[in-house]
Amino acid sequence: MSNSINKHFTPVSLLKFAAPSIIMMILMSLYTITDGIFISRFVGSNALSSLNIVFPVLNIAIAIATMLATGGNAIISKYLGEGRKREANECMTQFVVTTVSLSIIISIFTLIFLTPISRFLGASDILLADCRSYLGTTILFAPACMLQGLFQSYLVTAGKPSLGLILTISAGVTNVVLDYVFIVCLNMGIAGAALATGMGQCIPAIAGVCFFIFSKSELRFTRFKFRFKELGQACYNGSSEMVTQLSNAIVTFLFNIVLMRLAGEHGVAAITILLYGQFLFNAFYLGLSIGISPIAGFNYGAKNHKELKNIYKISFIFVAASSVVMAVAAILLSTPIMTVFTDDAETFNLAASGFKLFAISFLFSGLNIMSSGFFTALSNGKISAIISFCRTLVFISLSLILLPEIIGITGAWIAIPVAEFLTLLVTVPMHLQYFIKSGKRNYFTD
Repeated sequence: MSNSINKHFTPVSLLKFAAPSIIMMILMSLYTITDGIFISRFVGSNALSSLNIVFPVLNIAIAIATMLATGGNAIISKYLGEGRKREANECMTQFVVTTVSLSIIISIFTLIFLTPISRFLGASDILLADCRSYLGTTILFAPACMLQGLFQSYLVTAGKPSLGLILTISAGVTNVVLDYVFIVCLNMGIAGAALATGMGQCIPAIAGVCFFIFSKSELRFTRFKFRFKELGQACYNGSSEMVTQLSNAIVTFLFNIVLMRLAGEHGVAAITILLYGQFLFNAFYLGLSIGISPIAGFNYGAKNHKELKNIYKISFIFVAASSVVMAVAAILLSTPIMTVFTDDAETFNLAASGFKLFAISFLFSGLNIMSSGFFTALSNGKISAIISFCRTLVFISLSLILLPEIIGITGAWIAIPVAEFLTLLVTVPMHLQYFIKSGKRNYFTD
């Protein structure tokens, strides 16, 4: 495994190594979005609004998994870079056991308080039944959902990114097929979408468990004693990515409240489509970050500063150039993308006009996502958390609260672009301090 990440990378070889993770994240976003397409097309806009109303609960589960995936992966890859294989295996096993335990607690709590949670998140009388149906079904699969998130990162570190890609494709195909069967053929409504997603998530979760049980590679499950220090470090290192997901929950909640007030259920359906579009385009950079993270972590642990600098330069030059392409593509494809999601005229008009403004955010989001992920890989959870906290909570919450009051619904559409730009103003000085200017804090200095 170590030979696959312990080498000199060219731009082509680095992107080739990260490609499975990029494709995996894009496919994951696509099969998540598939639920929205089937629900909107075959159940209705109100059902699509219901999905978005309760999605913050799922964001919390994903947030915990993401924290232990990215933060834990930084520790695992660092130990492997230092030649400490036993510690790496014990830590990975501990992180998986912890994740499963927390997922069970989340499932039980949600099922007990299903109606109060739905009401708190903004479910109206019209939406309550669908909110209960979707959340009650999908939360049963919380263990599979969270394990899938862990294994996306751990399989890359184990030198098996292609296996992760295959499992993700399998999960996606299963989800799409079952969406059609449950929603279109069996007329199960929104519960069918939740069941299809959950059953798809079971494939990478179960396969990942089997791989690390029977694996003969350096990274595998083993007996362990709880290492509370490493668990705390994983939570700290991954706090930025956790903040991103938790902030998604808060921001989704705020969007729902604002759009319900400004445009009713159709407004909530429209912002759901826009957030799906954001998820799809940003998935590219999330995948790139996941794919490069173990390489950066390994070279940091091995104190190979020259190669670490090489990885940094390739990554950020590529992200800067591709961000322009992403933004232009999103603006040009806004109408076709909205057409795929809905044929409801009111929802379509709201979403199509909003996405052209919304898409400006892709000029800045890739650099912010990659910056946060790179600092996480270097076990600098503090800086990573600052970037994520500004990007996904502070600036966007302030924008959502203030801008709609000043310029109406347009303020809701530009809230995320404004937040991403302001975050970039915070991110650039971090790069100057830790990667550009010479000094003790520079990661490329011996």
